[in-house]
Formats: sequence, C-alpha cells, structure tokens
Amino acid sequence: MTRTSLNAWAAVALLVTATACGTGIENTEHVTDKDVARVIQQVDSRRKPATLTIQRDSLPVWRQGKQFVVTDNQLKLLFERTPDYDLDTVTLAGHTLLYRGYDTGSVYDNRQTVNIRLQDAATGNTYTYRTGKTLPEFRSTYSIPMLIDMDLVHGIGKQICGRDYYVMTPIWYDVQSQQMMAGRQFIRVYIDSVLPGNKVMPLRVLFTAADTHQHAMVWMTDNASTMRGRDFDALFVQADPHLDYPAIGDANWTHITRGEIVEGMTKEECRLALGAPKRTSQNPDQGGMREYWYYDGGSYLFFVDGLLRQFRR
Repeated sequence: MTRTSLNAWAAVALLVTATACGTGIENTEHVTDKDVARVIQQVDSRRKPATLTIQRDSLPVWRQGKQFVVTDNQLKLLFERTPDYDLDTVTLAGHTLLYRGYDTGSVYDNRQTVNIRLQDAATGNTYTYRTGKTLPEFRSTYSIPMLIDMDLVHGIGKQICGRDYYVMTPIWYDVQSQQMMAGRQFIRVYIDSVLPGNKVMPLRVLFTAADTHQHAMVWMTDNASTMRGRDFDALFVQADPHLDYPAIGDANWTHITRGEIVEGMTKEECRLALGAPKRTSQNPDQGGMREYWYYDGGSYLFFVDGLLRQFRR
C-alpha cells in the first residue's frame, strides 16, 4: 500500500473515531471506497505542484511594439545585412527589441516565407530576421533564438509574484552577482519578481526566505525546454513538504533543508538531504544489513540496518 493510501486510511479511521466518540454507543461506521477516495483526494490536493499557466501567442497575432530581450550578442548573425549599419560592430546582448511587423518573400522553391522586423529600442536600428517558415507553419510555441519574450515573463510574474511557495532546490544564486550561493530546500519563500534570464534558462525568479529574509534567486526554464528539472513545477510547491514526512522530526528536517546529514539518519532522510546516490551496494553479515551509497567526488554513506553510521562528504 502506498504512503498516500496509508495516510488516507489513517485519516478515515480518525474521522470514524471522532464520529463515534461521545455518543455513549459503541458503533463502528462502515467505511466505503468513496470515503477513502475522498480523503486520498484531500491528501493529494495538498501535494499538487504549483502549476503555471504558460500562454504564448503565435506570430500572426503579435502586436506592434511587443518586446523581446536579447540574451546573446551572436543573435546579430541571424539578421540580414544592410548598408544602413555594420552588423559586425553591433552589440545587442541585454538590449530590448521591439516587434515591427513582418512581410513575406519568395525563396528558391517559391514558398512565401516570413521575414520578421525587429527594432532596437536603444539605437533605433531595424533588423530583419528571415524565418524560413510560411505563415501557416507558425505555432504558439515558436520562438526566435536568443530572444526572451517579455509578455511571457510578465505573464508568469502576475501568477506567482507576491505569493508564498516552498522552494525545492538548494541551488540558489546571488541576486546581484548571479553567482551560486549556499541555499536551502523545502523552506517557505516569498516570490518578489520574475526577470528575463539567459539563452539556456530564460527566467530568473527572485525570492525572499520567510524565516531569515535572505534574498536569492533561481534560474528557471519556461516549460518549453527539455530540462524538466528546472521548470516551475520542479522548483516550487504550494504546501510544506515536511507534511509528507510526519515521521521526520524537526531537528533532522532542519538538517535536510540545509543539505546536511548526521549519524543515525534513515535512508529516506539522507536521500532527501543529498538526493539519490549514483550507485549502491549491500552486504548482509552477522551485524546486520550493511549498505553503501556512493556519490560523485568520492563521497559515500554507510548504513547499518537502514541507519547512517558513517559518511564522507
């Protein structure tokens, strides 16, 4: 039976006991499958990820002035050359480009392909990007390489800014330097803002830790990437993860949030603190079941009968 089912049956039993108590009559109420399903649904609803609604509009409905942030200066290599300016000397990284419409042109196979016009808000230069696609080929998932759609950034910000979540990763970054810093996982944070990121991680989510008021950020994908471990559902949840592990005491949970392990921890506690090992080995002997967990860099954990006895970090 799964943990969810066990918790659900326990909750049902508690409800039945509460109903029978105080009546003066010994009575065991009949618990139906619907009762269990209802409680399981209540338990599961607490654990649902903080799913975002990601809305992208297709090029045919892009409005004039739609904004994009350039993540890499190499974007200029995609633009059509013009006598109006020397593309080799143009610097675009960090600039905002404004959508100025499109036209169609013929290629060797007579397909009417779309050419997008983008204007640099800083210099006024207008660039042409030949997409190689016909208008019917465009979908809402289409994006121009090395550009971040600010409508997407603002749309996500409206959904999560000003709200509390629990951050699920200890991989934090300093807001100013954007360098990696010591972070914590499974703690409550307040989302401050969502900003454009880079060409790999197009979003930066800035937040404040609820307990220490420490400011930090995480890099995040826009759900269009194959890097599923860095989308919003993997980074944040709405409910306290500690509720899923009632057997773990507060002291060990604090260690887990800091990515720390201490002697006597269970395998479940160690996995939560450090993540899954690269490989494991088991060796039963007269002293009990001995098990090694191996991590990158020569780190290992040594368990006896499921409890941590020795480790090297």
